[in-house]
Order: sequence, then structure tokens, then C-alpha cells
Amino acid sequence: MPFDPNSLTYDEKGLIPAIAQDPDGEILMMAWMNAESVAATLETGRVTYWSRSRQSFWIKGETSGHTQELIEMRVDCDRDCLLLIVRQTGPACHTNRRSCFYTAIRGGEEVELMKPES
Repeated sequence: MPFDPNSLTYDEKGLIPAIAQDPDGEILMMAWMNAESVAATLETGRVTYWSRSRQSFWIKGETSGHTQELIEMRVDCDRDCLLLIVRQTGPACHTNRRSCFYTAIRGGEEVELMKPES
């Protein structure tokens, strides 16, 4: 059955959360997509998000060179969240860390799990 991006469940702003994960299972980041960015990602293989702050498309790595190449897109059971298995080049986080999830809460304290890459 052919996939239709409009078959997904988007929020009232037309957005769906998308979690980027590397092939080994490390969660890299979360961002938002709309039906057009989902279609563009599937068509080009370059992960394209929707920037809520800029109100425009954002091809991951277009300016930084830290690209995400789509390996596989997965849809959750409620069709309201995406999991993107990606080949990440360079850091995924704008803080220059491999993952945006670099802070843990342990015993009520924040612990930095990774430093920025040089």
C-alpha cells in the first residue's frame, strides 16, 4: 500500500513530532515535521523538518554540514509520532553535541553526559 503523508495525525498546527535515532539506537534529537516536510524527506532522503520559530522548512545540516540521511521512517501505532532512523554526519544538536539529550536528572541533580564536540 503506498504511503500518504496526509494519513498521519497532525496537531492543530499541522505538525507531528519526529524523533531522530541512529541505527545503533541512540536518540539524537526531536523536531517537528508537517506533511510537506515528511514528503520531502521521503523524496530526497535528506531529513527536512519544519521550524516553528522561523515558520519555514529546515533541511538538517544545510548550513552546518551536520546532515541526516534517512535510512528508514517509522510511524507509531497512533500515527501521531514519527521515528526517523538516520545516518548522522557530525553532531545532531545545535550545541555541537552528538545528541540533544545530553543532560540526565540523577538524584534530583542535573548531570551533563557529554561535552560539545570540537
